[in-house]
Amino acid sequence: MSMTDPIADFLTRVRNGARASHDIVSIPSSKLKRELARILKEQGYIDGYTFEPASPEQPAELIKIRLKYTGNRRPVIQGIQRVSRPGQRTYVGHSDIPKIQGGLGTAIISTSQGVMTGHEARSKGVGGEVVAKVW
Repeated sequence: MSMTDPIADFLTRVRNGARASHDIVSIPSSKLKRELARILKEQGYIDGYTFEPASPEQPAELIKIRLKYTGNRRPVIQGIQRVSRPGQRTYVGHSDIPKIQGGLGTAIISTSQGVMTGHEARSKGVGGEVVAKVW
């Protein structure tokens, strides 16, 4: 399967893993995916993540994401959605950064100053590409 949108793949693996009540999902690593994992952790959507270095059996570095559940095993991530896609990029100015679920969710923005939450981007006054939203 050719991978035209590795970020959509990342989000789908997290979404499917949470729906299937998996504890850990493994995803091929990239710089942007590491940043996504960092933001998901900072925002409390996942328990954590580790990197598994490439090996002879495993050609690419992997990110292992520990999914987070509430006390009654409901996934903390209720929804995770790709916004900007390779065929249709979505860019916003800092004043147009979307509020997700009335501010309860998180927009993930790729800016000239790095990947950050919509909230951070708004406070720094930078716009960028809306990579995904999580709630």
